[in-house]
Amino acid sequence: MAAMTDRALRDIPVDELQAEEAREELRALAEEIAEHDRHYYQEDAPAIDDAAYDALRRRNEAIEARFSELIREDSPSGRVGAAPSAGFAKVRHRVPMLSLQNAFDEDEVREFVARIRRFLKLGDDDAMPTVLAEPKIDGLSCALRYENGRLVQAATRGDGTEGEDVTANVRTIETVPDRLPGGAPAVVEVRGEVYMTRGAFAEMNAGRAERGEAVFANPRNAAAGSLRQLDPSVTAKRPLRFFAYAWGEVAEPIGDSVSQIRRRFRQWGFELNEPAVLCSDIDAMLAHYAHVMEDRAELAFEIDGVVYKVDDLRLQDRLGYVSRAPRWAIAHKFPAERATTVLNDIVIQVGRTGALTPVAVLEPITVGGVVVARATLHNEDEVARKDIRIGDTVVIQRAGDVIPQVVEVVADRRPEGAEPFAMPDHCRECGSLAVRPEGEAVRRCTGGLICPAQAVERLRHFVSRDAFDIEGLGEKLVRQLWDRELIRRPGDIFRLRDRQADGAVDLTTWEGWGQKSVANLLAAIDARREMPLDRFVFALGIRQVGQATARLLARHYGTIEQLRESLTAAADRESEAYSELVDIEQIGPSVADDLVAFFQEPHNIEVLDDLLAAVTVRPVEPVGSVDSPVAGKTVVFTGTLETMSRSEAKARAETLGAKVAGSVSKKTDYVVVGGDAGSKAAKARELGVTTLTEEEWRDLAGL
Repeated sequence: MAAMTDRALRDIPVDELQAEEAREELRALAEEIAEHDRHYYQEDAPAIDDAAYDALRRRNEAIEARFSELIREDSPSGRVGAAPSAGFAKVRHRVPMLSLQNAFDEDEVREFVARIRRFLKLGDDDAMPTVLAEPKIDGLSCALRYENGRLVQAATRGDGTEGEDVTANVRTIETVPDRLPGGAPAVVEVRGEVYMTRGAFAEMNAGRAERGEAVFANPRNAAAGSLRQLDPSVTAKRPLRFFAYAWGEVAEPIGDSVSQIRRRFRQWGFELNEPAVLCSDIDAMLAHYAHVMEDRAELAFEIDGVVYKVDDLRLQDRLGYVSRAPRWAIAHKFPAERATTVLNDIVIQVGRTGALTPVAVLEPITVGGVVVARATLHNEDEVARKDIRIGDTVVIQRAGDVIPQVVEVVADRRPEGAEPFAMPDHCRECGSLAVRPEGEAVRRCTGGLICPAQAVERLRHFVSRDAFDIEGLGEKLVRQLWDRELIRRPGDIFRLRDRQADGAVDLTTWEGWGQKSVANLLAAIDARREMPLDRFVFALGIRQVGQATARLLARHYGTIEQLRESLTAAADRESEAYSELVDIEQIGPSVADDLVAFFQEPHNIEVLDDLLAAVTVRPVEPVGSVDSPVAGKTVVFTGTLETMSRSEAKARAETLGAKVAGSVSKKTDYVVVGGDAGSKAAKARELGVTTLTEEEWRDLAGL
């Protein structure tokens, strides 16, 4: 089979193809049709005539009709035309569209309620805040901006900070009002979910099947694909709907509670996600969850859980946010769907930090409406604990309905002679020794800078969605550019335009590329020559520095110059710079050591200097009220506070633009001293730092 060419496969009638042959043929057809689409739609220069092109599509559709379980995510039958010349315009959300934390069992829901009680400093006899429980729609998040009652913009969630402008497509959705009635604020952003009902989805799929078109896997994928059509007339033919359940920027308050604002949405003509109920205690919350889970099959739309929200907006304001999620809400997810399949192989992936991760190669199986062909095995200890072997029949689930994982082995179906799996002791990419540091669960390649897998993964991370987000520069192209030695470090990406212009390279001669597609890529790169500090830091790929840590560092240091200077100075563990680093909330010695190590490596400094010569890093925009008397001040809380919990005090200080530290230093501006204060208050007096009582702090901060 492996030696058979695409052309030989092309000659085999569809009804004679074996499953493995069909899988390979669908791969070849997807690539070939995508190439012809680029020639036709982006370059206006078709490479084959219409009859030959139609024949390719008909063969693809016929194979998909016979082997529906093999339909690819990049299937031509699910695509209309080619990618847009410049893609959808980007929209920066004035109020970030944040995600929700998840709870997967009753204990995690109880802990959510307990955290709220602790944060608000509620006693055992105090009533729990009322919670609104509503179905969690499985659709595509969307924000609708109305000005003077008229719909002026619609945008997808994107990364929460920046989404795509889909205004023209959203205007075709019947349940989205084009105008709001009188009494609506001059500016109001209504947020919710674009979705497709089960009945409409089934009817649409039936029609596609009758026409020989590929069917969609599930309503969520169908809704997402329909909303992102380049031609609004295609979207208009799809049965999309919209539920309203949240809001962003508003010119004036639109209610005092979530339930009140939901009623306002209904008055404006929006549909709401029902059933939604107000719950006065944890038992009522869990009872509603059980009721919704039992009746979910009877609902007209797909859901994947229940969302709990503190109803009172004043309490929401006090609770605030942690990282990219509110403290006042959580999504209680339904149990993950499971399926059984065969594990055909275990391959090793090498990550950007050298981590070797075992990955299960599975006989493709549909789990929760999605075809799963691979699943993470986490690490060698997990493989040994579950005794997973090649050839085993295994149970698969999509954790949180997202990440496929192997749950367990079906022991009585193990093939005779199956051998225990052993992790390699050398990297498959560079041959370097792979070692497992003491105390860690992960084995790592020691090749470092000579390992091409690590280098390519770092570049992929750099251009990924939450980092520089360079449209069109995906895994395949990064690998091609690396293999042809056109990029070795991030700064090389921003030199591609110059190299194309001076003739050092001609991307238009590459297979599948033309003048327009190359112009689109270079334009996408140019659009990322300016980047906010937090995303820039995340893109560097420093070990243990995820998005949340990158935001903490950006907020604390403000500019790339200050961050770099301070982290370089922190190499001296006795220095004030190191003390300042480990004093940042949620950054301990382990993360600090990885940060210091990064800025002590000469190669990293070369890469950083090279990159900064090509891009501009935007300083952090002020957080909270810039007019606050404590904005920019460093505050330490110590002792027991009377009117609020320590967690709430820290959160509210941050909303006023203050920096909250965990220990006292010469750079501390205020130490707020509660009851039973200890060494921090003493150190403040020793250093001459201003100390405040809780009442004095509240007066100063205007609380």
